[in-house]
Amino acid sequence: MAALLNIFLFISLSLLIFTTSPSLAQSVAPGPTAPPNNITAILEAGGQYTTLIRLLTSTRVDVQLNSQLNNSFNGLTCFAPTDNAFNQLPAGTLNKLTEQEQIEVVLFHVLPRFYTMAMFGTTSNPVNTQASGSDGADTLDIISSTSQVNISTGVVNTTITNTLSSSFPLAVYSIEKVLLPYSIFGVKPPAPAPSPKVAKSSNKTPSNAKAPSSSESAGGTADSNSGINSKGRAMQWTTSFVGLILMSVIFRIF
Repeated sequence: MAALLNIFLFISLSLLIFTTSPSLAQSVAPGPTAPPNNITAILEAGGQYTTLIRLLTSTRVDVQLNSQLNNSFNGLTCFAPTDNAFNQLPAGTLNKLTEQEQIEVVLFHVLPRFYTMAMFGTTSNPVNTQASGSDGADTLDIISSTSQVNISTGVVNTTITNTLSSSFPLAVYSIEKVLLPYSIFGVKPPAPAPSPKVAKSSNKTPSNAKAPSSSESAGGTADSNSGINSKGRAMQWTTSFVGLILMSVIFRIF
């Protein structure tokens, strides 16, 4: 009986100490979970990016970006236009784009490395995007000050208004305008004017001026020659007639 009593007292004292000790009684709170390396999941949590999510999924760019996030040491930065930003575009703007142009617009919102807000202050312009090709097109100008980060495409200007994710490897920043690449929406230079045609000189005789035919030319020449010959013959007959008269007079005298 004494042994059982001692065991009962030990258990009771142990329970009393455990329940009265704050360090032991308090359950361990779960730590913050790391944000998912999934761009669509982050946008869905934001609650106002349905148009961007639709573009990401319809163009399959979300699959490309999520794969890159899991296999890249540089990370990615995404600028996320809100639904209101897309609503500000003229009606039919996105529908008029080809599938390749829609992909280009989506990739134009993604930088090929991870940027914190502080890092924007040290970046060099122009900044390449995922849409930048070997010729350096589809770049951004990013200017950071103590109060805001301004983004310019050459067509629109906007600023970062909110941070949705800033943990490596993915940073997502909310913006209030859709970034329109200059290669698609920029003002195209006017087509060069056609060179004036040089008027060709014409040596043709006017239609109302009729050139003399060979027969007419020959006839004219013949007429003129016949006139000259007639005069000559007349002079010869006159001379002969005068000579005969003189000779007859001489014979009578002698």
